[in-house]
Amino acid sequence: QVQLVESGGGLVQAGGSLRLSCAASGRTLSRYAMGWFRQVPGIEREFVAAINWSGSSTYYADSVKGRFTISGDNAKATVFLQMNSLKPEDTAVYYCAKYRTPLASSNFRYSERLLYDSWGQGTQVTVSS
Repeated sequence: QVQLVESGGGLVQAGGSLRLSCAASGRTLSRYAMGWFRQVPGIEREFVAAINWSGSSTYYADSVKGRFTISGDNAKATVFLQMNSLKPEDTAVYYCAKYRTPLASSNFRYSERLLYDSWGQGTQVTVSS
């Protein structure tokens, strides 16, 4: 069983940057795609970004494309989300998650949260205007 722990959230002004980290323990993640999702109260958790198991491909929601960057270290022990040019509408709790299928093909359904089977506890990101 894998444990995921997010960190790096906080309060930032609009236009600022934050870097979120997701540290994994208990199991190697080198064969699994990883994703970042976010959620605000009363709204379904939404996809933000994902990286495939090899780290060769990344995927983004249209709302963050060009501003956010997902990356992982070689062993996939940690996944990062660099967030630049933050906007008030980026305010949410951010979660990292592990895709349930190892060695998923390049057309894996990266935005479907129900296909991720391990989640962190979340980290709050607040962007003030």
